[in-house]
Amino acid sequence: MIGLTAVRQACDFGELMREHRAMVFSVAYHFLHDRDLADEIAQDVFLSLHKNLSSLESPLHAGFWLRKVAVQRSIDASRKRQRRPQVALDDVAEPSVKPAAGDPMLGGMLRRLIATLPEAPRMAMVLRYQEDLDPTEISEIMGIPLGTVKSHIQRSLALLREKLERRGVGER
Repeated sequence: MIGLTAVRQACDFGELMREHRAMVFSVAYHFLHDRDLADEIAQDVFLSLHKNLSSLESPLHAGFWLRKVAVQRSIDASRKRQRRPQVALDDVAEPSVKPAAGDPMLGGMLRRLIATLPEAPRMAMVLRYQEDLDPTEISEIMGIPLGTVKSHIQRSLALLREKLERRGVGER
């Protein structure tokens, strides 16, 4: 016979999963740009949630915990994919024409440029601009000082601006 606590945990688990699955998938997908791998990471994160459900203090704590685990698992998956060849930004061919305003290709170019950033700055950018978290939240989730988060974001933005300008994007 299943105890009342187990039934409550199962309900809470289902609610937590429904409430946070989009966020967990989003973090993994926007960091890795691989839908299948993001699905695997989300499954792994929720499996960990199920195993650790009794140690979570509140739904708010659970949301923080899920985001933190999703970040860690995404970074781990990125490290495991090291065999995938990386292309230096300088080796990417320059476009022959400047993209028009609102060019859908610009989004793809930005995703490719962000994907070339080192892991910590890339995750900071994903959490800031894709997940819309403030630097303080990013600092807590990634377990790094607030100043480091701000530095990652500022340096990444400067690098992305420089690379886009070299490609003739954003010049007026």
